[in-house]
Amino acid sequence: MEIARRRAGADILTSTPTLLVVDDDADMLAFVSDVAESLEFQVVARREGRGALSEAWTIKPDAAIVDLSELTAQIVIEELGAADPQCPVILISRDPGADAAIAALKAGALDYLAKPISRERLREALITVRKRVERREALLRIDADVAKQFEFYGMVGRSPAMQELFDTIRRIAPHLRTVLVTGETGTGKELVAKALHRLGPRRDKRLITVNCSAFVETLFESELFGHVRGAFTGANETKVGLFEHADTGTIFLDEVGELPLSMQAKLLRAVEYGEVQRVGALDTRNADVCVIAATNRDLLSEVADSRFRSDLYYRLGILELYLVPLRDRREDIPYLAAVFVRECAQRLKRPIIGITSAAERLLQTAPWPGNVRQLRHVIERACLMTDGRMLSERELQTALSTGMPTGSRSAPRPPVPPRAAPAIRAESSRLSTAQRDQIERVLHQVGGNKTAAAHELGISRRSLYRWIDRLNIQ
Repeated sequence: MEIARRRAGADILTSTPTLLVVDDDADMLAFVSDVAESLEFQVVARREGRGALSEAWTIKPDAAIVDLSELTAQIVIEELGAADPQCPVILISRDPGADAAIAALKAGALDYLAKPISRERLREALITVRKRVERREALLRIDADVAKQFEFYGMVGRSPAMQELFDTIRRIAPHLRTVLVTGETGTGKELVAKALHRLGPRRDKRLITVNCSAFVETLFESELFGHVRGAFTGANETKVGLFEHADTGTIFLDEVGELPLSMQAKLLRAVEYGEVQRVGALDTRNADVCVIAATNRDLLSEVADSRFRSDLYYRLGILELYLVPLRDRREDIPYLAAVFVRECAQRLKRPIIGITSAAERLLQTAPWPGNVRQLRHVIERACLMTDGRMLSERELQTALSTGMPTGSRSAPRPPVPPRAAPAIRAESSRLSTAQRDQIERVLHQVGGNKTAAAHELGISRRSLYRWIDRLNIQ
């Protein structure tokens, strides 16, 4: 294969770029296709010009050769540029005049070939196209590699807020006993917990994750602290709780703000003194556990409203890490997108190399109510839909509109530093209408099934009910 590539004069790319060839002359179409295929292009041949241009959105060519017998240079460049502004275009025509060539190049064509075209001249032009595509792909690969340089235990961020977060994690992880991680849904609180564990002295021990909103209240104490045989109906054997299971390791209490008050006092004792009492037992047991708690609620407001114990809040919040929402660190979006595209392309085994400039602008202006998790899912949905090598604006727009965000537009009570609270409250007010539309649309899609709707939105069922009540959704 390598020898054949060198003989073809295309000692450049190992991938197979797609070339759209448009000419109403069947012989010319076959001639161009033959030369292009010898240079290892994947050729999509069309005889009808306007129809071929309308297909550009679905064909997604890496380059194009278009005959001007029924089209103008301006129309060709505009139509192909709308699908992909960086697509190199060669225009061919029977007009050998310099004016025609100048007009084509001014319109934005990479080259202009007058018929009849020699095989050598066509080969030379196509090799130039391949080099252009190669440079473009190399730049995109570098972007993904650069983005990886700003990855920190699964999190990606070049923004000052994220770099400060990474530095803080490095500093506190070796000395950690308890920490509270706050931020909106989808900002990466679990990734922070994993980073803290891996950088701490308990890295070789267990990391146990507990979703505090996933258990029925009556069974939560048994799950967290265990029970003895016969403690209640169905307790046929003694069970070790998750706190004991995590002994000498780390326990991550996700959505700790969802805990009922009755459980908060018992959790406080476990966190404060390292003591747990199994349901039905008379004695206590020691559990040396590092506790990382996370919430998308403003726990200070919960304390003020008597929905969260102040002593537990201050014990968990000795150290507090706040994760900035994606809309407030938009400079990280290109890096996140580059990493997600590469990951999806590798997993799906597709030759996707990046996103177009128009698509990147779309990502920069989207509101991202579900934050990084939503961005990842939108990229993945677009990768599943595309047949091309670049994700287009249209595909990402479709993924944004049809792929429901995996988190709410803003948390029920966003946990923000005091100085940022007014701005976040204003943002929440502006977005309430869009949030109502989003929830109503999901409820309609799942036939009113609250459990299914909560799963689609990436929130707990309890949180969904709060949103329904808050937004007065019928």
